[in-house]
Amino acid sequence: MTNATPYRIKSITEGHRLAGLEKPHHPLISLVDVAKFKNHSDINAVIFDFYVVSLKRGCNNLLYGQQKYDFDEGLMAFMSPGQILRGEEGGIPPNLEGWMLFIHPDFLWNTPLAKKIKQYEYFGYATNEALFLSDKEETLINGIIDHIKQEYQANIDKFSQDVIIAQLELLFTYAERFYERQFITRKITNHKILGRLEDALTDYFNNEDLLSKGLPTVQYMADTLHISTKYLSNLLKQLTGQTTQQHIHDRLIEKAKERLSTTHLSVSEIAYALGFEHAQSFSKLFKAKTKQSPLEFRQSFN
Repeated sequence: MTNATPYRIKSITEGHRLAGLEKPHHPLISLVDVAKFKNHSDINAVIFDFYVVSLKRGCNNLLYGQQKYDFDEGLMAFMSPGQILRGEEGGIPPNLEGWMLFIHPDFLWNTPLAKKIKQYEYFGYATNEALFLSDKEETLINGIIDHIKQEYQANIDKFSQDVIIAQLELLFTYAERFYERQFITRKITNHKILGRLEDALTDYFNNEDLLSKGLPTVQYMADTLHISTKYLSNLLKQLTGQTTQQHIHDRLIEKAKERLSTTHLSVSEIAYALGFEHAQSFSKLFKAKTKQSPLEFRQSFN
């Protein structure tokens, strides 16, 4: 019977044991071959207490947002400590290839990367918002990974950590570049997500019960689209130059303008109908966006 409760892996050594691998060469950083993983049919979700970077092939039918892809390309993903990794139905695919890099936070202690790693937003993406690599990009990434593996498997000296940290920073910088490329090259998929966001906002603002529901939040819209908040915001920045919150506010103001110009409802009634608890908050946002108060906007139609 499959265990629905995520299995917590507290150390890299424990991760090796669970995967059926020999003990790691280094207790705080390790590179493992996913093709050698032991399949646990009773575990379909795990939580790592360390960073995980992976590159895989053969992840057939893995969900990316709400769409399925067969991955002829390399698929790269990034996980922060505490994120849940859920397995595919049926366990590990028989043709799965690739590697996983385990990095314990203690390895980064007292280095600039300990703080900087939190600035790489893709570590906050959901595990299904992976990075698709071209063959050339995959070769480059694998080259960096080989350098890291050679360094931590060699005799450790006072330079070892600095060399590995430098390679990790290079790896993360390239990943940031490739994600920027992905937002551009996957325009059709991204514009479909934007279209679904527009539809979701339209449905939300057409709801007659906005007063009890309140204003739409970034988290609500991301959950509706099955996308992480950070990924959605970064995608919108590429497509529209705006954050998700700014996009929601723009749609809100459009709806407010429509009601101010086509109805005789008071400003307070419109504010409450759009989900604001206080009319003053609505007026403040409206003026910040339009440089006019709601009444000034309405009077311009008279």
